[in-house]
Amino acid sequence: MGSRRAFQAILLVVFSGWLMIWIMLPTNHYKLKWVPDLNLKLNSTYFEAQGTNLLLLSFPIMLIAALGCVYLHIHSMPANYFPKSSGKSGRLCFSGRPVLVMAPLGIVSATELIFAAMFIALLIWSLANYLLVSFRHPYMSRMGEPVWQTRFRSVSLRLGYIGNICWAFLFFPVTRGSSILPLVGLTSESSIKYHIWLGHLSNLLFALHSVGFFIYWIMTDQMVLALEWSKDYVSNVAGEIAFALSLVIWATSIPWIRRTMFELFFYTHHLYILYIVFYILHVGPAYTCMILPGIFLFVIDRYLRFLQSRQRVKLVSARILPSGFAELNFAKAPGLKYNPTSILFVNIPSVSRLQWHPFTVTSNCNLQPDTLSVVIRNKGTWTQKLCQQLTAADHVEASVEGPYGPTKFDFLRHELLVMVSGGSGITPFISVFREIIYQSTKTGSHLPRVLLISTFKNAADLAAIDLLLPSSGASLDLSKVQFQIEAYVTKDLEESAANVQKPVQTTCHQFKSNPLDTPVSPTLGPNSWLWLGAILSSSFVMFLLLLGIVTRYYIYPIDQDISKVYLYSYRCVWDMFLACLCIFISSSIVFLWCKKQNAAIIMQVQNWELSTPTASPASMFHAEVESLPLQSLAQSINVHYGSRPNLKKILFDRKEADVGVLVCGPRNMRHEVAKICSAGLAENLHFESISFNW
Repeated sequence: MGSRRAFQAILLVVFSGWLMIWIMLPTNHYKLKWVPDLNLKLNSTYFEAQGTNLLLLSFPIMLIAALGCVYLHIHSMPANYFPKSSGKSGRLCFSGRPVLVMAPLGIVSATELIFAAMFIALLIWSLANYLLVSFRHPYMSRMGEPVWQTRFRSVSLRLGYIGNICWAFLFFPVTRGSSILPLVGLTSESSIKYHIWLGHLSNLLFALHSVGFFIYWIMTDQMVLALEWSKDYVSNVAGEIAFALSLVIWATSIPWIRRTMFELFFYTHHLYILYIVFYILHVGPAYTCMILPGIFLFVIDRYLRFLQSRQRVKLVSARILPSGFAELNFAKAPGLKYNPTSILFVNIPSVSRLQWHPFTVTSNCNLQPDTLSVVIRNKGTWTQKLCQQLTAADHVEASVEGPYGPTKFDFLRHELLVMVSGGSGITPFISVFREIIYQSTKTGSHLPRVLLISTFKNAADLAAIDLLLPSSGASLDLSKVQFQIEAYVTKDLEESAANVQKPVQTTCHQFKSNPLDTPVSPTLGPNSWLWLGAILSSSFVMFLLLLGIVTRYYIYPIDQDISKVYLYSYRCVWDMFLACLCIFISSSIVFLWCKKQNAAIIMQVQNWELSTPTASPASMFHAEVESLPLQSLAQSINVHYGSRPNLKKILFDRKEADVGVLVCGPRNMRHEVAKICSAGLAENLHFESISFNW
């Protein structure tokens, strides 16, 4: 416990210092007093104008990321340990309780609201101070130019500065293998909404920044500046290209377009690569150092994902259920560990070589040590093509990224766990249910009672309950698990449901082995956090060394020659090239070393085949139940036809002292449950955040 608190104290001090620099950055005191001294001491011949920002704004976050890897390796709660329920303190209840439930923000907890308010305050503080400094000490104004025009230009410029602050945080939420997000209890899938918020805000600020400058150039008859690519200052053309790219990305990110034309959103969003390049060419090396940590960590994560995705994984079998549900079973290396509610990104080249789709992992790494399973539903074009191949092909080539998920899983500390799902929203709860089954096999484990409330449109969709048990579930013992399933069929009445009184046909397809296929294995081996920390620290140190050498022995001598000038944009190119080079070298070496270490383990399961599934639990509605687990499951299910659950009554009627509430399904359902838990009418209800915003 002492080392845990020491680590937390160090990380908190470093983060507080980094945040203090952002607070001081726009002030007159920083500009007129700190900057001259800092530039004199830090902007050496090895780093020139980048030295100050590298030390004050880049280094602290990279240090936090590296130390965070060590912290997560040492202190992460093991997946098989759950403390006995003791209730939450009032403070923790408040921090996790939803306080704002509304579109388009979604479900916002007290902690999220506080941090959002602090961030908005930082933006307002920065803009106000930037304007105060620029109004008092105007610079780069034309001779005889009216003061109001100079101030108009200053406002346009400072809006770009504020957008740069948003960019400093923009890439943290989309870094899937982040060591920073787990430190504050977040996962990448639950943090996507922060990326969306920051993206909209930064694009709005950059739009105002760009339009403001065009208006200023028109007013002052300087439109020729729109075509300027300066040799010793920022490039206006690069900024305009970046702005045009941002408009395309922004327009296709509108929720309606993203939902109805996902492929358009998906492909245009990859323009972010060019966007980053031209953005850096526009803002220059010094301002790049302000946003460098987020981009640096994202590129490392993206390259590691690329390396993992180059490996073909072994799809052993598929279990096809009625109503479009299908369970894909991949071979898994025993060393791969993950927690319930994790996410796996799947690519099927025969369907689309470019598209990657996220699916909830439904298997349990302890209960099913040799398989990793995900569930898909036949709804879109991509899944329709995949389901057709699953039933027709004898081998399906696949690649994966992940799994990604929480570093700890403590939902089971409650006395009662209420899980509310709608349609395919039942899939994350499958992994939770299987974790409870696994914990029931261990002596002394605390097991909450479980109430699963599932809503389906049609009676055939009840087959999704099949997935609560793994395909080899006949040997499971459910006698220690106390659970109740309330299934609601909204469109079919009990009389019409009689039309499906025939055995549910669940088919299983075995796929042939291919020597090139390998089990899903951890990208950086069992000690992945330590190896990630090694990549972060070595690549960043290597970047600083190479940048210092290039600047001192190549760029600096040219700058000293008064007859020459080293192009401003070339400095940006050097920064991008050296950062990518160091990341590629460090990541590749560690990845290949870990791959070699995992080779022996992978060979042990290379020829492993999945056993034939047992009878389908869905047959409990229509036929004789053949095994005790299926019988226990059948006896615990109540089906309600032609109605929806009265969630308010169900939740308020719970008298247990500590009730954990999870919800996954349509937005209206999620918001309804969150509002019930946040109403304050039942202190025993604790809303547990589980969010998938892909």
